[in-house]
Amino acid sequence: MAPRFSATMSAGPDIFAEDDPAIYQVRTSAPGPAGSLPLTGGMLRDHPSGDLFGLSQNVGMGWSPAEAGRRQFLILSTQGGLRAPDGHPVALGYHTGHWEIGLLVQAAAEELRRRECIPFTGYCSDPCDGRTQGTAGMFDSLPYRNDAAIIFRRLARSLPRRAGVLGVATCDKGLPAMLMALAGLPDLPCVVVPGGVTLPPAAGEDAGAVQTLGARYAHGLVSLEQAAELGCRACATPGGGCQFLGTAATSQVVAEALGLALPHSALAPSGQPVWLDLARRSARALVQLDDQRVTVRDILTGESVENAMVLHAAFGGSTNLLLHIPAIAHAAGLRLPTVDDWIAVNRRVPRLVCVLPNGPVHHPTVRVFLAGGVPEVMLHLRRLGLLHPGARTATGRTVGENLDAWETSERRRRFREALRREDGVEADDVILPPDLARARGLANTLVFPRGNLAPEGSVVKATAIDPTVLDADGVFRLEGPARVFVSESQAMAALKGGRIRAGDVMVLGGIGPMGTGMEETYQVTGALKHLPFGKHVALLTDARFSGVSTGACVGHIGPEGLAGGPIGRLRDEDTIRLEIDTRRMTGSVDLVGEGGRRFSPAEGAAVLAARPTRPDLAPHARLPADTRLWAALQLAGGGTWAGCVYDPDRIAALLEAGRARLKTSKEGA
Repeated sequence: MAPRFSATMSAGPDIFAEDDPAIYQVRTSAPGPAGSLPLTGGMLRDHPSGDLFGLSQNVGMGWSPAEAGRRQFLILSTQGGLRAPDGHPVALGYHTGHWEIGLLVQAAAEELRRRECIPFTGYCSDPCDGRTQGTAGMFDSLPYRNDAAIIFRRLARSLPRRAGVLGVATCDKGLPAMLMALAGLPDLPCVVVPGGVTLPPAAGEDAGAVQTLGARYAHGLVSLEQAAELGCRACATPGGGCQFLGTAATSQVVAEALGLALPHSALAPSGQPVWLDLARRSARALVQLDDQRVTVRDILTGESVENAMVLHAAFGGSTNLLLHIPAIAHAAGLRLPTVDDWIAVNRRVPRLVCVLPNGPVHHPTVRVFLAGGVPEVMLHLRRLGLLHPGARTATGRTVGENLDAWETSERRRRFREALRREDGVEADDVILPPDLARARGLANTLVFPRGNLAPEGSVVKATAIDPTVLDADGVFRLEGPARVFVSESQAMAALKGGRIRAGDVMVLGGIGPMGTGMEETYQVTGALKHLPFGKHVALLTDARFSGVSTGACVGHIGPEGLAGGPIGRLRDEDTIRLEIDTRRMTGSVDLVGEGGRRFSPAEGAAVLAARPTRPDLAPHARLPADTRLWAALQLAGGGTWAGCVYDPDRIAALLEAGRARLKTSKEGA
């Protein structure tokens, strides 16, 4: 084989050519900042050297020596890209969700400075799940969350004199990582600033719909010209999370429901005055919490976690929060919600929010903000007795006290008027009173099917199943042949190639944590939503879904195929029965036949137990070593239903048990 680079190919311009003579004008010393540090004898005697050197660093960066001893607050963010002062990109970020975050950081920092505090800032940018759909980049998505939470906590601990932390984040993994990080700082006052949402185009499709253009083009549903125009307009404003109630928007709702974000801060339109005002208000709240000695430990409690689960159900939130809420609880040292806890919440809590992608009317998230957002939904839930109103929040007050203020506020009235004026929409048609929600058929949110294919459980967003495929009793029923794939690319090729039909059950196995880092499969679920026959197709997977996914899509199936789960033993043409009761909130997913033979779910369990795992089931060839390590650690920490966390005690115990067994084996050899 010829060498990749030859001598002639490598020849080029002189890399040391003199382009700018000014580069040789070099200084070798400088006078340093004028003035003196505000030191005392006691500080010199008793403070660690790091405190003293920190003051030198502060004035070295240009802070006034006279102000160098003020109270310090840290602003952590997921800021990405580099914006010019006029907003034009110098270097792009990964996504709109972190593109304008720096403006929130600036507004908060300026407010802290006005309050005679010293703002510090650090950041760990986040990836875009939309950008990595269908690529090997998705294999780093969920593992990033754990790593970023660790980085944020390390940054916070590395500023020893910080009095509190303000976390600014928006999107699918960045905001959950920030919430996990702050939950793990229980002795500090902390406040979250949700990074807001982008606006929908005046004419066009939302950012979820345009991700299905490839599948629709393959089936002749859009032209090349239409696809190009629709894709160009989808992100109508430069900042904020996507316009639908996906994982980004749901995480903002959860941040507020937990009490870590100010009331009516989730889902604000990015870049607009109200959005910047929330950053300033959050900075003031952080200083106030420190004055009152209120810390994360006072805010994050079992009651606040349950409030978050209740709000998730009432909004119809993303299934990804089943991974993130337990992880936040784990970081806070609280009891993790179980599958039974989720089932109980989703049975008793009605869905009240009419929003993309659930419908029935597809309002964008900015309308939810104008209709009153989280506080408005909480008002209804409080009347139903479904909230813990005594839970403390970032205002220093309780949920109940915040709601009393919200109910009669000018803010509430004027934003509802703005929704009517700008879009001609009534607030009560976006956030519905319970009786109206029931009358308009808003189904409860999540069902957790069990059966011989999901002995540890699974989840389906029942509220996003097309009502036209439900039987009269509100049950989705499908018994059909399995179409088994061991990669998302195989499944997409089958969809685009016309090899999937109405009545089929698509099975994507071996793409859980051990296979692909538990990738999202929105390529497949999005295509099914926008293909005419897609609502008559079911999907089973041990991976997860984007928050914008809809349909009879069952994910988080446990155990995963590569851990010996029965989903990894299915074969093409196996008969699968899926039932999802959207009224009783129950479900089942079972193998009930092979070949021409039919049998009961109990017999199906025996058939599966006797089969070997499919020989083509294997970790993806491009699975990074980093993600393999993450998969092993999260499995030792409790796995998917524990939130894919790193549990140090469980991991250490497993390692010690392994060491002891190795020692015994060597001694017996």
